[in-house]
Amino acid sequence: MTSTTVRKLSRNAARACLLIFLAIVVASCFVDIPYWWGWVPLGLWIAIGFGVNRRAARAEGDKATGPAHEPIAVAAPVTGRWKALNSPADKVPSHGTRAYGQAYAIDIVAEPEPNSRPAFGWWPLVRRNEDFPAFGAPLLAVADATVVHAEDGQRDHLSRTSWPAAVYLLALEGPARTLGSGRRLIGNHVVLDLGDGVYALYAHVRRGSLTVRTGDRVRTGETVGQCGDSGNSSEPHVHFQLMDAADPVVAHGLPFTWQGIGVPRNGETFEAGKPLTTPAG
Repeated sequence: MTSTTVRKLSRNAARACLLIFLAIVVASCFVDIPYWWGWVPLGLWIAIGFGVNRRAARAEGDKATGPAHEPIAVAAPVTGRWKALNSPADKVPSHGTRAYGQAYAIDIVAEPEPNSRPAFGWWPLVRRNEDFPAFGAPLLAVADATVVHAEDGQRDHLSRTSWPAAVYLLALEGPARTLGSGRRLIGNHVVLDLGDGVYALYAHVRRGSLTVRTGDRVRTGETVGQCGDSGNSSEPHVHFQLMDAADPVVAHGLPFTWQGIGVPRNGETFEAGKPLTTPAG
């Protein structure tokens, strides 16, 4: 059995275990079910996830052993002034999991001026996407490449940038998206084949904004779409990663470095290309 098949089966098995656990929790509200029944699928879900991450760690490397692949130099996927979040410069896996090829993924949010991005707090509970300078910002091809996957039909939801909304995202919305499929977590996205077994993924793309389709050839710096807030996202931002397969469900993450920038650390701001302009009004 190939490694790809094992990874797919593992993801499906984990999803099934979580679904069974939730079904037991709901059913226990109506019928008398021994409490330990729910611990069995929950324990299997945790064990499978641990095993998948451990296998991926051996393939990808980490901070302790060093990456199994040298960082791949590509252009930045944006222009203007941005801030890094969940950066692999601080920890690997950067998002706390190696699932979906995220070991070396990075999130970036636009801040054309200091404090120009709405702050996290108690109120308002949610915000419109237009309140964030990242929303609608162009996404650029990081290398000459071929588009191998492109979809932008999912909606851009309101932000989750308050404490109550964040709890909702982590406790309810996130797990519900996990039960769906990888695309429900990633949201609208585009995958570029950079050659030599390297693929670039842009996640949470704005609905209807993609300017490319599967099979198109793009050149470095060409616009492929716009930053959005689709999928498992707290606010409009760019989630970028390199991986060793076109399908993030079975891919391993690959380390990257942005030419002229490097890999910004958490909270670090950086300038890429021409300054990003804030829309009037």
